[in-house]
Amino acid sequence: MSTAASYFDDMYRDSQDPWSLASRWYEQRKYDLTVAALPRPRYRSAFEPACSVGELTARLAERCDAVLACDRVASAVASATRRTAGLPQVTVRQLTLPDQWPEGTFDLIVLSELLYYFDTHDLTRLLDRTVEALEPDGTLVTVHWNHPVAEHARTGDDLAVVLADIPELALLAHHREDDFVLQVFGRVHADGGRPRSPAADEGLV
Repeated sequence: MSTAASYFDDMYRDSQDPWSLASRWYEQRKYDLTVAALPRPRYRSAFEPACSVGELTARLAERCDAVLACDRVASAVASATRRTAGLPQVTVRQLTLPDQWPEGTFDLIVLSELLYYFDTHDLTRLLDRTVEALEPDGTLVTVHWNHPVAEHARTGDDLAVVLADIPELALLAHHREDDFVLQVFGRVHADGGRPRSPAADEGLV
């Protein structure tokens, strides 16, 4: 089964930032690598589920005209709202995935430290909704811890295998370290063609 909601409630009950996302160099570096891996200089509309305290959200806002961030825990939503208060292009909402999902489509979706909390049924539902909401030529970024954790159904390597089986997604970049796996996917064209690379977009190849 997917990780129980009480796990997240308990984590945030003891701390506003239970994973020290705002202070750990490991997290700050990982967020910088995540944003650096984006293949396009600018995005129209991004969706970031499980935003926690909004550290990655603030970085995404520098590259996006609009960012919708969400978390299932009310206190995390409050922290992310405070963190991004000076960024008018950011909206933070309380949503529980995969049952709740925002309307509309996005040219960027970022699934960071999220997918390993779901069992196979809920993971399939969430990824189906992700693909449906990702616009043609849109970008999907996934980043996940790669060590076994009791509350995690999978590691980053495990999730890479799952994501590789989604026919609508083409792998554009794969960055693996001992601690995490970062992947960038593009939405496959209706005719089956791959998304263009940054070099192709600038006529270099």
